[in-house]
Amino acid sequence: MASSSLCPKHALTLFTSTNHRRNKVISPELSLRFQPSCSFGSSRFVASIVSINNNSNNVKHRLMASGSSAAAPVMDQSPSQTTSSPAVPTIVEVDLGNRSYPIYIGSGLLDQPQLLQRHVHGKQVLVVTNTTIAPLYLEKTIQALTDGNPNVKVESVILPDGEQFKDMDTLMKVFDKAIESRLDRRCTFVALGGGVIGDMCGYAAASYLRGVNFIQIPTTVMAQVDSSVGGKTGINHRLGKNLIGAFYQPQCVLIDTDTLNTLPDRELASGLAEVIKYGLIRDAEFFEWQEKNMQALMARDPSAFTYAIKRSCENKAEVVSLDEKESGLRATLNLGHTFGHAIENGVGYGEWFHGEAVAAGTVMAVDLSYRLGWIDDSLVKRVHKILVQANLPTAPPETVTVDMFKSVMAVDKKVADGLLRLILLKGPLGNCVFTSDYDKKALDDTLHAFCKS
Repeated sequence: MASSSLCPKHALTLFTSTNHRRNKVISPELSLRFQPSCSFGSSRFVASIVSINNNSNNVKHRLMASGSSAAAPVMDQSPSQTTSSPAVPTIVEVDLGNRSYPIYIGSGLLDQPQLLQRHVHGKQVLVVTNTTIAPLYLEKTIQALTDGNPNVKVESVILPDGEQFKDMDTLMKVFDKAIESRLDRRCTFVALGGGVIGDMCGYAAASYLRGVNFIQIPTTVMAQVDSSVGGKTGINHRLGKNLIGAFYQPQCVLIDTDTLNTLPDRELASGLAEVIKYGLIRDAEFFEWQEKNMQALMARDPSAFTYAIKRSCENKAEVVSLDEKESGLRATLNLGHTFGHAIENGVGYGEWFHGEAVAAGTVMAVDLSYRLGWIDDSLVKRVHKILVQANLPTAPPETVTVDMFKSVMAVDKKVADGLLRLILLKGPLGNCVFTSDYDKKALDDTLHAFCKS
């Protein structure tokens, strides 16, 4: 697949001004309350929406469709409200006790210096970015860090762009810059970029001087809806993806939706694979919304994308709050990833985007779920249809063989006591299991159905 050219820029507008904490309303306008919605053991999950009007400010929330009756929550604003002050970000809280942190979501957030500066500890900052993002957003990020704050010294390191550079050699460039700049333990690392930059910067922050603060500023859909949230950091090994790393939480995640204006179409589609995942494993209503609004997402509709990012982050934050170190529940977020990581490794890191591999892997996981009799054929068809609508692959490349799948999957992080545990769908839409208790012949049948050899 060839990379798409940069898309034309257009304005993204934040339509909500709600602050959220897990199951707790900060702003009176709107609360989206989520309970864990994936089957794990005996647990079942539901999602509910609670809408409240703030009469004192005459603020009204409503559901507005993007060409359909299912819609994202949006807020009506008068012209004076939209021009007199900066957009108020939506805030999703990751609840981890004294290590809790906010996810800021909105348009133009890099133009609000106070959001970043309140999370910078000390007077030294290292911005880690790549050759693609640096010309677009590095100067703006440095300005946000230093505006009205001249005592802060900002250094930057610009890494090569691509999954193939998510390795120890590239990681050392971050350490080299930090040591040469004599950054101390009160410094803050800032990850400015997609998932690769976020993972590497976070791992560098976890390791440098045995741990320094860091901030995530994700600039791709993939990073905004998934990888920047939850503290998974690390690098790849030639034998497997993300085998070297640490759980290390950021001080905050700042999602400026305007950064999606420069994201190529292929990368935008790649990120939607993770959005689709949330609906399949734990949020049936969200999946149904996606089915009705995928055209709007592909057209980069601002309200649709703001809602998709927010709801994805709420789902991720809920799971991370319940299972930070992936002892069970959090593993369900890896639907399609075991197959997908094998695809990435098989074709060579960087040839397929992560979301593309996850999409094909999701189809394989759904196929296996169906072979086991755990889901019906209608869900198989719905998954295939929505991935096609998102311009995502629904099968692995022909070069990846059954033996390649088995070799990579054997060293997957979810292997326990020699048994490969998989995330599979089971029951109605929005339910899944994380298990090693499945018919291994069915897995072989799935692999042979998708591979020529």
